[in-house]
Amino acid sequence: MAVLNSINQMFDEMKSWRQDLHKIPEIGLEEYETSKYIKNKLKEFNIDFKDGYSNTGIVAWVKGKNGKSERSIALRADFDALPMPEKNTFEHRSTNDGMMHACGHDGHTSILLGAAKYLSENNNFDGSVFFVFQPGEEGFAGGKKMIDDGLFKDFKIDEIYALHNWPELPLGSIGVSDGPMMAAVDEFDIIVKGKGGHAAMPQKTIDPIVIASQIVLAIQTIISRSTDPVDKALISITKINGGTAYNVIDDNVTLSGTIRTFKSETRLFFEKKINEIAFGTAKAYGANASVEFHLTNKYPPTINSKKESEFAGNVAKKILGEENVDTNINPSMGGEDFSYMLQEKPGSYLYIGQGDQNHKAQLHTTQYDFNDNLLPVGVNYWVHLVKEFFSK
Repeated sequence: MAVLNSINQMFDEMKSWRQDLHKIPEIGLEEYETSKYIKNKLKEFNIDFKDGYSNTGIVAWVKGKNGKSERSIALRADFDALPMPEKNTFEHRSTNDGMMHACGHDGHTSILLGAAKYLSENNNFDGSVFFVFQPGEEGFAGGKKMIDDGLFKDFKIDEIYALHNWPELPLGSIGVSDGPMMAAVDEFDIIVKGKGGHAAMPQKTIDPIVIASQIVLAIQTIISRSTDPVDKALISITKINGGTAYNVIDDNVTLSGTIRTFKSETRLFFEKKINEIAFGTAKAYGANASVEFHLTNKYPPTINSKKESEFAGNVAKKILGEENVDTNINPSMGGEDFSYMLQEKPGSYLYIGQGDQNHKAQLHTTQYDFNDNLLPVGVNYWVHLVKEFFSK
């Protein structure tokens, strides 16, 4: 894999950015220090930008020096962290308690900064490149909020691309596919309302814990017995809350979980089945028990457009070799708010491998760390994608 020498020479600088960002993880749409860090770097590079999108988001741009074409391409990176403690002990570990860059957004941002710096110094193309630094990907729909705040109205963007580090793929390899790449994300709460009482006299109660347990088991059959095996989907119960004492049966139990689907009809079917199971099971255990079902549509599925994904894959093959590029990679059941941007513009979302002997931890785990050796690989890919875009 040939990486441009000038990009390799940026490695130590990019590594320092990445580790600086890893130390200051921030969540939600309140990534103020992270946003400030990015803007300071853009100022240092003499790159124009506009901020205030989705509160802390930033859009920067570089115009080519060759001609006056209105063609444009956008590259996007997320920069928020997760509300979880870090168990790593290295020097650049998180300094913000209860927050951690456990999904590699510090690396995505550093790659985009590196691409912006390189292209600002080597702008021998005809058109404009936009660099979208997005907050709030982890559950806050920062991508949608940037759109609502005028991202595609303020800037003429023809195509948009994003990448995500992928521990399951070897370092420097790329996976992409046209069509679904990430699932739609829904969340639900089921509140089982029974009748509490003394644990030694259960016959005088309508035990919501027993009812909730039956609901959990019955929901598992939606996938195994009511869904076409070739239809990729899942339902996970992730929280059960109820009870405060050893000798008391509480009145209520709350179940919470997530649904992941790629088809709208599957999503609607799951909503119907969960409602039927929750209400039917509760009713079977006593008329005084009721269930409240709330479904929140978090993110739509991330759907790559065909032409742009083929283009992205071909660029990857050209610089990495065909053996290091999978253009028919399986979609993930994870969710991604880049989906909103792909609903507005053609483009593609790619996985870029970061796995090696020292980086085996999975995303969203307390011992995860972005592989700094991926930084020049990612910048090299973005630079070649931009150059190929303007030459096609």
